[in-house]
Amino acid sequence: MSQLSEFVSSNHDRNVEELKELLRIPSVSSLSEHKEDIQKAASWIANKLKTIGMEHVEITQTNGHPIIYADWLHQENAPTVLVYGHYDVQPVDPIDLWETPPFEPDIRDEKIFARGATDDKGQTFLHIKAVETLLKLENKLPVNIKFCIEGEEEIGSPHLPQFLSDNKEKLACDVVVISDSDMWDRGVPAITYSLRGLCALEFSLKTANTDLHSGMFGGGVQNANHLLVQLLSTLHDENGKVNVAQFYDDVLELTEFEKEQIKALGFDEEKLKKSLGLSDLTGGENDFPYSEKISSRPTLEINGLWGGFQGEGTKTVIPNEAHAKITCRLVNNQNPEKIQGLIKKHIEEHAPEGCTVKVTLQDTGNPFLTPIDSPMIQKAARAYEQVYGKSPVYKREGGSIPIVSDFNQALHAPVVLMGFGLPDENLHAPNEHFNLENFDKGILTICSFLELM
Repeated sequence: MSQLSEFVSSNHDRNVEELKELLRIPSVSSLSEHKEDIQKAASWIANKLKTIGMEHVEITQTNGHPIIYADWLHQENAPTVLVYGHYDVQPVDPIDLWETPPFEPDIRDEKIFARGATDDKGQTFLHIKAVETLLKLENKLPVNIKFCIEGEEEIGSPHLPQFLSDNKEKLACDVVVISDSDMWDRGVPAITYSLRGLCALEFSLKTANTDLHSGMFGGGVQNANHLLVQLLSTLHDENGKVNVAQFYDDVLELTEFEKEQIKALGFDEEKLKKSLGLSDLTGGENDFPYSEKISSRPTLEINGLWGGFQGEGTKTVIPNEAHAKITCRLVNNQNPEKIQGLIKKHIEEHAPEGCTVKVTLQDTGNPFLTPIDSPMIQKAARAYEQVYGKSPVYKREGGSIPIVSDFNQALHAPVVLMGFGLPDENLHAPNEHFNLENFDKGILTICSFLELM
């Protein structure tokens, strides 16, 4: 490890400069004006993989953005590790809240500020540098390595599942490793072993065939906004529990060990309330502690609702249409399509008299869970211990990364989430950054994991 540490340290400045090159490319996947930038970022990644010694480097054009593949397969009796990452980034709005331009990387306070610094260019780049380090020092790798790096993660990876299905043999591996998550705190590594799934719906409620004058018709006809509020109020009971029939039927309760792990994280509710300007944390199911509610329980959230006059001032109308958007975070063993169907049925059955409703089903993503005692998880834990000097904590993540489940199901391989970001690095927000204290340590941890494999 000392030789590795010295090599990584001596190449720190060069490695950071290379990362800056990648961060300067505005590869925003959701905006069509950045289509050429997406191609440029894919080419940059592919060229870098060739430069470090990877073989069979390919850029596959999809109906959206490209997917990059590369491999090094010269260890006959060793396992194969597939590294997944993404080079696309979120839009930068609101631009006026950035202290420095989002695509002009700036280092201050030992942090590199740029869009994509932590999500996910910076973390993906760590794997490229780890492989380069091992090849330069040993002229070989301890395991077989494959890379799969895409440009559509920030828009839901619409073409990745088909790519996985079409390339199962090429992508076959013993473990998938993803660095697109965070540590628990500064100096405290974490392994995320569970992700919540996701499903979304939108529905419209309609009464009369036009908006009506509130003086001429008020008190005599149904108001779509009133009916919308009435219908939405049926989705939860007074204790915050989702009131949709069979919603919890497939939810698996936490084991006592898992509950102890969550409790051991030492979540500071008072600190959170202060930072958010809240007097209490009473959202969701009242019968569960906050740290379980945000990581291990399913939710149903009303994300948006609108109807009637939205402009400045007053307009005395009775709206004939009202709309709402709903998303659910789902836990292991829940099926997103089943939950969508249950909610659709609830909305249709509880629609007040005097209106019609139309429900539109939208995105879904499966939940994911890897047992804490999985051999691959334990090797990752040992790698963190060797570099950070302490055991990682095990955490369930409240968010969703649908492609994790896609990899698991398509390749029948365990997935290990080894994050090196920190929770306060503003991913998806202005002034996104990556703490450089985890740059060299991240490279060393990945090297250690590959050697332990």
